[in-house]
Amino acid sequence: MVQRTVLTGARVALPSGVVENGRVTVEGTRIAATDTGPDAGPHTGAARATTRDLSGCWIVPGFVDIHVHGGGGASFSAGTAEEALTAVHTHRRHGTTTMLASTVTGDLDDLARQASVLSELVQQGELAGIHFEGPFISPHRCGAHQPSLLRAPDPADVRKLIDAARGTARMMTLAPELPGGLESVRLLADSGVIAAVGHTDSTYEATRGAVEAGATVATHLFNAMPSLLHREPGPVAALLEDERVAIELINDGTHLHPAVLQLAFRRAGADRVAFITDAMGAAGMSDGRYPLGPMEVEVRDGVARISDGPTAGSIAGSTLTLDHAFRRAVTVDGLSVDEAVRALSSTPAKVLGVAGRVGSLEPGKDADLVVVDADFRLRGVMCRGSWVVDPEVN
Repeated sequence: MVQRTVLTGARVALPSGVVENGRVTVEGTRIAATDTGPDAGPHTGAARATTRDLSGCWIVPGFVDIHVHGGGGASFSAGTAEEALTAVHTHRRHGTTTMLASTVTGDLDDLARQASVLSELVQQGELAGIHFEGPFISPHRCGAHQPSLLRAPDPADVRKLIDAARGTARMMTLAPELPGGLESVRLLADSGVIAAVGHTDSTYEATRGAVEAGATVATHLFNAMPSLLHREPGPVAALLEDERVAIELINDGTHLHPAVLQLAFRRAGADRVAFITDAMGAAGMSDGRYPLGPMEVEVRDGVARISDGPTAGSIAGSTLTLDHAFRRAVTVDGLSVDEAVRALSSTPAKVLGVAGRVGSLEPGKDADLVVVDADFRLRGVMCRGSWVVDPEVN
């Protein structure tokens, strides 16, 4: 007998706008109906509905993170299903119900082994795909990646990683100005893998060439790339101006000044911006030392930096979770709830090509949703119809 749950009394963020005193009906793993949407189908065999009164709260779609390396003390680069699931469950408790697993620069054989493990979790539905960040990135903009392991994007090496993922590679970040860069962008696009421009020392003109070749995502815009200058606009201008490119932004208050985030958001718009965490293993944890691929990271006051070596002191991803990015978007950045929802859910879902299943509260889609209180603090998380965080307990 299928479980039916009716959520009432909340302000519901629907694609058509916010509904006051709204209602969302969940049947099994899917949304059956909303206040303004048609019923998804008959309820024969359904149990008597359980009603939850969420007065004073908001219901928004589950968050979609297209760039995350780990959390809960665990890393997707560890190469084990156990660590990967720890990271998944950590971010899920913070509202991220759909996510890519992002790797960091490593030896090609090690990356291939990681992809093999992660691909099984994709097939099981725990992950939406794999994102390779490195090793095909610029040594001048390597950030928290091991410089000695970087290499130019030889299409044969790119193909090796795609094949290792067994159909689950969804995105690869590379520097298009490197030898083989444009050829690799074309290979990725032809293979159905998102080519993302990032960790790059590219010029404006070279970046435009990469977009023409098929690149469609800007990896954490502004970070790990040349600054926007009035005579040398660089990759920032080229990526911001092109309507074909989705823009990743890390909204943690550390990676971007609020004015810069506003500049990018207003230029690109909510339908092109995807808020990401770029989180490493310390997300959801206390300060301390954590691994990030072959590197070690020290977290102080919630900010992660490389501990030792030639890139010591470089910011090493974040400790962000998307519930905090959502709250910051509305309470600090001055975005509307609708804009924040699009940047955290519907736009990244479209980037991944899964908007028919997740990213908005519509009948027939997965019952992935987040409940926040009037101060936009997380109260509940539902993933495919099951409470991960129960608002009656939390």
